[in-house]
Amino acid sequence: SSADQTGIASMHNQARVGNKICMTDHYHYGSGTGATKAAAQKSAISSWSSFTDFEYGSDWARFSKAVGKRISCSSSSSGYDCQVEARPCR
Repeated sequence: SSADQTGIASMHNQARVGNKICMTDHYHYGSGTGATKAAAQKSAISSWSSFTDFEYGSDWARFSKAVGKRISCSSSSSGYDCQVEARPCR
């Protein structure tokens, strides 16, 4: 399969982490809401992935490959609000 990268990722410092190449000091963020905590987390991760895909291409957009992950959630009157942050890897 061909690589899907926009070329913009090269503007950030990168280093090998295990078998991945990761951004060393550049985080991406996502936020989401949902009726349940799990739904809000899924929404926030989707937000992170969509923006990362837009900026760098799908090679970088898998939250499961990212490092330095942080997820925080709080309850609200309509359910849950979650925020995620992580350094993209490919």
